[in-house]
Amino acid sequence: MPRWRRPRRARRDLTPPPPEEDPNFMTTTLEPPITRTTSTTPDVDLDLVQVSGVLELRDGHAVLHTSGYQPGPGDLSVPAGQVRSLGLRNGDHLTGVTRPTAKGKGGERRPALARVDAVNGLAPERACKRPEFGDLTPLHPQQQLRLETGPGVLSTRVIDLVAPIGKGQRGLIVAPPKTGKTVIMQQLAAALAQNHPEAHLMVVLVDERPEEVTDMRRSVRGEVLASTFDRPAREHIALAELAIERAKRLVELGQDVVVLLDSITRLARAYNTAAPASGRVLTGGIDAAALHKPKRFFGAARNIEDGGSLTIVATALVDTGSRMDDLIFEEFKSTGNMELRLDRRLADKRIFPAVDPKASGTRREELLLGPERTAATWTLRRVLNALDTQAATELLLDRLKQSPSNTDFLRKVVTSRPDAS
Repeated sequence: MPRWRRPRRARRDLTPPPPEEDPNFMTTTLEPPITRTTSTTPDVDLDLVQVSGVLELRDGHAVLHTSGYQPGPGDLSVPAGQVRSLGLRNGDHLTGVTRPTAKGKGGERRPALARVDAVNGLAPERACKRPEFGDLTPLHPQQQLRLETGPGVLSTRVIDLVAPIGKGQRGLIVAPPKTGKTVIMQQLAAALAQNHPEAHLMVVLVDERPEEVTDMRRSVRGEVLASTFDRPAREHIALAELAIERAKRLVELGQDVVVLLDSITRLARAYNTAAPASGRVLTGGIDAAALHKPKRFFGAARNIEDGGSLTIVATALVDTGSRMDDLIFEEFKSTGNMELRLDRRLADKRIFPAVDPKASGTRREELLLGPERTAATWTLRRVLNALDTQAATELLLDRLKQSPSNTDFLRKVVTSRPDAS
C-alpha cells in the first residue's frame, strides 16, 4: 500500500510589491528593497539660536554664562579652538549662535557655541587687536567723580569734601558694624549713575544677606552681582573673579568702570577658607597665601594713560571682635589711595552719616580738585582738626544743611572761617 504524503504548499513570494507612486522602482533578490522619501528637515541655519553672555575660562574649560555671571541651566560650552583662534579672554561678552541641545547616550549634554559674531560689541577680527590690561600704563587719578546730587543727600556731599573719589581711585570705606555702610554704598551708587552715566557701574556683593541683595538690586541702576552667605566660598570667589575680569575687558576698550565691593573683608575670608594650607598661618588664623588674590582684585584699580579707568571702592569691616578682620584691614590699608572712615560712636548717637572727617582723606587730592578748591578744602580741614571727632562731624553736617551746595559752602569757608564753638 503506498505511503500517504502531505501535498506540498506553494512557496510564498516574500518580496514586497513596488510602491505605486514610484514607477521606476526596481529590486533584486540580492539587495533589500529601497524606499525613497522626501526629507522634511529644515536647513541647518534655520535651527541656529542667537545667544549672548559672559565668557568664563576656568580649569581648562570655557563656559558662556547666558543668565548673569554665575552658572545656570542655559550655559553654553565654547570650543577651545574658538578661544585660541579669536584670542578670547576671561570676562569677554560674546554674541553668537548655537544649535539646539543634542542628545547622547548619557542624556542631554551642554550645547556648544557654533559661531562668535561679536566680542564686547566689536567684530571678532577687531577684538583680537585690543591691548592687554597688564600692558596699560597706570597714572594717579586726575578727574573727579562728583557725587553731590542735591542739598539733602549729605553722605555724598561729605565724601566730595573730605575724601573725594577720582576715576581710577582705589578706595576703602572702613566701617564698624551698624554704622550705615550699606546706605552709603546705595547713595554712592545712585550718585554715580546720576552724575556719571558714561561710567559702567558694577556692584559686587560677597557673602551678603539675601534681603540686602534684593534692596540693592531695586535701588541701583547698574549691574548688581551677588553671592549670598548660604553659598560656598568657592562661589563667592568665582563671582568676584569673573566680575573683575569683566571690568578689565571694558577698560581695555577705553571705558570708565566703577566697581563697588561689599566687602573686601568677606572676600578675603572666602579665599582663606578655600585656599589649601600653605603652612604659614598669620595672627587671627588667616593663611599667608590667602591674601594674594584679594590684593590682586583690589590692585586692579587704576587710571589709564591712554583712556579708560577702573575705580574700586570696597568696604572693610573693623571692630567686629575678629582678629582676622583687623588683620585683613591692616593688610589692605596701605594699598588704597582713598579712605573713608565711619565711627561707631557717632552711629550710636544717631549722627548720620557717621563719617569721621579727621581720619578720612584722599592721597594727591590736589590732582582732582584744582588749586582753588584744594585751598578751600585745606582751610576746612584746619578748622575740623582743631575739634574732636564728634564736634567736627556735627559742625560739618550743620553747616552743610545751611548751604545749598558744596561750592557755596566752601565759599563761606574761605570768606569767613566758621566758628568752631
